[in-house]
Amino acid sequence: MTVHLYLVRHGQTYFNVYNRLQGWSNSPLTEAGRADAVRAGEKLADIQFDAAFCSDTTRAQDTARIILEKNAHARAAHMHEAEAHMEFREQFYGYFEGRDMAEAWWAAGAPHGAPSYAAILEKFGSAATRDFLKEADPFHHAESDAEYWQRVERAYSIIAASPRVAEGSHVLVIAHGNTLLSLLQRFRDTAPEGIDLTVRPGNGSVTRLDFEPSEGQFSSALRVVSLEA
Repeated sequence: MTVHLYLVRHGQTYFNVYNRLQGWSNSPLTEAGRADAVRAGEKLADIQFDAAFCSDTTRAQDTARIILEKNAHARAAHMHEAEAHMEFREQFYGYFEGRDMAEAWWAAGAPHGAPSYAAILEKFGSAATRDFLKEADPFHHAESDAEYWQRVERAYSIIAASPRVAEGSHVLVIAHGNTLLSLLQRFRDTAPEGIDLTVRPGNGSVTRLDFEPSEGQFSSALRVVSLEA
């Protein structure tokens, strides 16, 4: 079974403007963020969505509502809201929630000789960005790489188990920046050439993935189709 996923990063929030880590914490959409969602909705207006999913954060739920309002098929099917689950949340940054991004990644990477997110990524890989942050968290509440991917895999199991989802279904997923980047990095071998794997896709961007839950293993269940700004 192949399911066509349309992952839209939520619209810009105030924490995005202030360059603060925003995982399980939340801040509202800005006016520009609502416009991000409107533009995404216009791009996807002709897609016949069979289901829609998002995290239980208001920034994701509000983005989903705006997109679904723009979609005639969704309106006809009375699909006004995305199905919300905590499994679709962004990475949990623990003690560093709401902190300045540069400051947080310095705290995570500097003890390892990598004083920024980009430096950690280049020197140690994407798993280390999570593991180093958990290590630097004085409460160790931030998600480790293993904890993070276990939760993300549960999110995709929710999609696969949905009665709305079948062979060839088109599914809207409101996603988060670091999770989008992590998926692109993990499935880089399937991605078209030219995708920048060091920068989070922009607010309101649309990333298309094909999902084959019948593959059994999550590591081979996703294929990157395209990324549109």
